[in-house]
Amino acid sequence: MSDDKRQDEGRHDRDEDRWTQGPELTPEQARRERQAGSEEPVPPAESAEALRERQRLAQLEMLDRWVDGVLVEQRRSRRWKLFFRFFFIVLILASLAAIFYGVFGDPTSEPERQHLGVVKVEGVIDSESPASAERIIEGLNRAWDSPNAAAVVLHINSPGGSPVQSQRVYNEILRLREEGDKPIIAVIEDVGASGAYYMAAAADEIVAAPASLVGSIGVIFASFGFEEAIERLGIERRIYVSGENKDFLDPFSEVDPEVRDFWQGVMDITHGQFIEAVRQGRGERLVEDERLFSGLVWSGQQALELGLIDGISSLDALSRELFGELRLHNYTPRLDPFERLSRQFGRVAAEWAGLPSSRAPVRYQLP
Repeated sequence: MSDDKRQDEGRHDRDEDRWTQGPELTPEQARRERQAGSEEPVPPAESAEALRERQRLAQLEMLDRWVDGVLVEQRRSRRWKLFFRFFFIVLILASLAAIFYGVFGDPTSEPERQHLGVVKVEGVIDSESPASAERIIEGLNRAWDSPNAAAVVLHINSPGGSPVQSQRVYNEILRLREEGDKPIIAVIEDVGASGAYYMAAAADEIVAAPASLVGSIGVIFASFGFEEAIERLGIERRIYVSGENKDFLDPFSEVDPEVRDFWQGVMDITHGQFIEAVRQGRGERLVEDERLFSGLVWSGQQALELGLIDGISSLDALSRELFGELRLHNYTPRLDPFERLSRQFGRVAAEWAGLPSSRAPVRYQLP
């Protein structure tokens, strides 16, 4: 038998002796021996220098991550700054372009052919609004002086407003009518009520759509009474006046019957001026109806039957009737965007500060 074979048999005998011929082990001892045989060798402990190097590398890695985060945040902040700078530059350039267009543009350029000279009355009539008497009168005179404007058209889409502004435009239209024979036509779009109809009554002719709202010949003043509310809230009203009736419109004070009668008289006089202007402008075309000057608003079809308007038509239809095609030119002065913005800002600031408004309390306006 060879030496290798004898060695293998010897190892086999030792293994058999270990498990079959050795001393008998309890289950706990056998488990400990198995665990001892399966345990891996414990790695040698790191030296202090290696530990310090590993800590240094971890700190460098953390510092790199922090620096990367800071750089990303800076790039993001820089992009937002560039965006806002670009936005403000575009806004400033657009504003400058609007100013140059309004100042150096040629608003008086007009077609060489015959056309209708249009002046727009849009929105509430007020000295601080686009539908101010100053702006409307300027447009009327431009259209009137144009040799190529066959007629002046007051294109109305307004619920009314200031009595004084309406009267100014009314008087200007009458003055122009006395100077020449160029027709002035009022065209009511959606609404031509109260002060807007006051203006239209001075025109040679008024036309409207069948569904337009026309009329509302009356005067309105609206307010509230808070005297009981402030008493319940425990608020003391402090107001100082010189003149016993200076505060007669104060909503926190009781209304004296005599003062109420006085104020009603003021409104009746203003209403009478409205009625007289409509009668002067419309003349015998008006139908005698007790409701005509009661403040009611009528459809275009009803207004035609009452003599408040002369026909059912529109701006486009008028142009096609005269020229066979659309020939319109807008003579309404352009609005300065910065002036309009400053006026709106001033009005809002005054309201927030509790300052009195320049608007008249009595209105030729739909409620």
